[in-house]
Amino acid sequence: MRAQAGDWLLVKGTIVGSPDELGQILEVRGRDGEPPFLVRWLRDDHKGLVFPGPDAVVLTAREKSAADERQRRQFERAQEEIRAHAAHIPAS
Repeated sequence: MRAQAGDWLLVKGTIVGSPDELGQILEVRGRDGEPPFLVRWLRDDHKGLVFPGPDAVVLTAREKSAADERQRRQFERAQEEIRAHAAHIPAS
């Protein structure tokens, strides 16, 4: 696993119902982009040194931005469907 400062570390939840953890890589302390990484976690703004396991992936800033945009469009489509459905419900 290789990264650079500004990339994102996504650690998948390993227990059913547990959320994924996302943090921005602030520093790469290993050689040639290898761990450990100093990460600032979005959930609580905590900074910590991480040696990622097999449940983690590195996302470049571009990949993260594209994923955010896909999620935003999906949310907007859901809102449009809710509004369209609500428009067809008679007032009580």
